[in-house]
Amino acid sequence: MRIIRTAEDVEYGLAELCRIDPRLRLLRSAVDALPLRLLEPGFAGLAQIVVSQMVSRASADAIWGRLVRATGVPTAQNYLSLDPIAVGRLGLSRAKAETLRLVAEAVVAGELDLGSFAGRDAEEVVGVLTSYRGVGPWTAEVYLMFCAGHPDVFPAGDVALRIAVGRAFGHSDRPSTRAVALMAEAWRPWRSVAARLFWAYYAGDSAPLPGIIPSV
Repeated sequence: MRIIRTAEDVEYGLAELCRIDPRLRLLRSAVDALPLRLLEPGFAGLAQIVVSQMVSRASADAIWGRLVRATGVPTAQNYLSLDPIAVGRLGLSRAKAETLRLVAEAVVAGELDLGSFAGRDAEEVVGVLTSYRGVGPWTAEVYLMFCAGHPDVFPAGDVALRIAVGRAFGHSDRPSTRAVALMAEAWRPWRSVAARLFWAYYAGDSAPLPGIIPSV
């Protein structure tokens, strides 16, 4: 398993991905360079992902900025040191504040080592992370991709990915999470690079490609 840590790792994975599934060469030609988008593994990385759930980018950035200012350094210990009034001023929902508290307590107690996931089986890690209330599969998978650098994760429940996959393959409706997950099986062991590729396509105009990619 080649852990993704640099832009060169992404480019290597993209070349391998297009070799495994030549249909994706057309998609590759339609996008710019794929983003690396790595975060440091640990509490801060997971907290930033939790903050970004179900809110706009601007709102997430504002909340994260307040959290960083309140903690100085957003470690698990520093988050737990905040009193309830300070936490309430961050702009977090009650559920997100509780999720961060549970994760922070597990980190401080030594029950959860967020820096140990690189190279481990993705399904195992997702199972560990989703055992904490408020951490769903999307959060766990995005943490694996962008904090642990795991090369083979595809967050099939992500709405943007479902839209992008559907448009690229000529679907008239947005494919279901299950359908997209099954399609992504063809992109092992580089599904994290495939996700970056489809996100880049979505971030562009994501117009249907000339000569729609055949689905089979």
